[in-house]
Amino acid sequence: MSEVVQKSKLAKQAAQKMGNLTTEQKNAALLLMADALVTEQQAIIEANAKDLQRGKELGTSSSLLDRLALNESRIAGIAEGLRQIAELPDPIGDTLESFDRPNGLKVRKLRVPLGVIGIIYEARPNVTVDAAGLCLKTGNAVVLRGGSSALFSNEKIVEVLHGALSRSAIPVDALQLILSPDRSSVDEMLKLNGLIDVLIPRGGHSLIQNVVKNASVPVIETGAGVCHTFIDESAQLDMAIRIGINAKAQRPSVCNSMETLLVHERMAEKHLQAIAEAFSAANVELRGDDQARTLVPTMHVAEEEDWRTEYGDYILSIKVVKDLDEALLHIREYGTMHSECIVTENADHAERFLQEVDAAAVYHNASTRFTDGFEFGFGAEIGISTQKLHARGPMGLPALTSTKYRVYGNGQIRE
Repeated sequence: MSEVVQKSKLAKQAAQKMGNLTTEQKNAALLLMADALVTEQQAIIEANAKDLQRGKELGTSSSLLDRLALNESRIAGIAEGLRQIAELPDPIGDTLESFDRPNGLKVRKLRVPLGVIGIIYEARPNVTVDAAGLCLKTGNAVVLRGGSSALFSNEKIVEVLHGALSRSAIPVDALQLILSPDRSSVDEMLKLNGLIDVLIPRGGHSLIQNVVKNASVPVIETGAGVCHTFIDESAQLDMAIRIGINAKAQRPSVCNSMETLLVHERMAEKHLQAIAEAFSAANVELRGDDQARTLVPTMHVAEEEDWRTEYGDYILSIKVVKDLDEALLHIREYGTMHSECIVTENADHAERFLQEVDAAAVYHNASTRFTDGFEFGFGAEIGISTQKLHARGPMGLPALTSTKYRVYGNGQIRE
């Protein structure tokens, strides 16, 4: 029996017990997990250092190393995410609908756990904790398969979390980590119908598409983030620069960072030089279309592929557009339905943008970096869904539930 099958079977058995746990029992376990992470932070940082060293030896980019790195501050933030999850309302058992039929049947629609959730992700060990916390709070078991670049970090984190769960009412087997770095372990998870109830991929475009195209297990698709900010003609320049710099440079390696800046031609004629200087001062490499390079000749040339690229780095494409219509057209062609922003003082333009842009999150005068479960008050997120079925946007607790109808009768039969 393979590692994947063995651990998924253990998770399935644990999931059958999870539905009987009270909210208080689940919250107590989450708090034990949070405390354990802080208590064992030095051991986690030491394991993480092995992953970072191996990444450097393999020539891993600085942006990916940033995603991988853990320190006391980040571990404290991850632990705080668990504490926030514990404070959030437990959706399990919530009555969504309640109605009585003319024949006397009483019908109740309730939230229930999904069962066993498989998470396939890359070089972000914080996902290990976020996924565990959200899945366990909603009464689900979870099978984690992280990237090989974070293997030491993930193994130590799960060891610490298992130690906390052993002192709680949650079965230790409800949290499983696949240690095999072989690609075959992912392929096996994709076909594990009957043991894994749903898969959630988190990572780059190629990983997500591999899961979406090859899985027979149901998938909740999280998307790549080619996010745009459109600076309209009426935008306040200082605000536009502040929002743009934050969206690109605050943490460029994450999926809600901006990859393309669209600038209204009249704004560009007056202020693109100042905008470009601000980004250059933030160490951002700029790649512009012909019109942008005419105004700022120091920009590199933006090729067609740049408009489709999620850089995850200090690189930004800039396009000058004639008006709002052209900005909307560009986003429709190149956007990934993740997060899009308009900076404008024109209320009509803002409303059109918010209405017409098809994305999980749309912003008026605010950075796309807010598309995040923590920032939305969810405590943490399992991912940001860019699909339209089941869940969309930052996926907190309700997104990890299904529904069940309970029907109460007193002897009714169907005629």
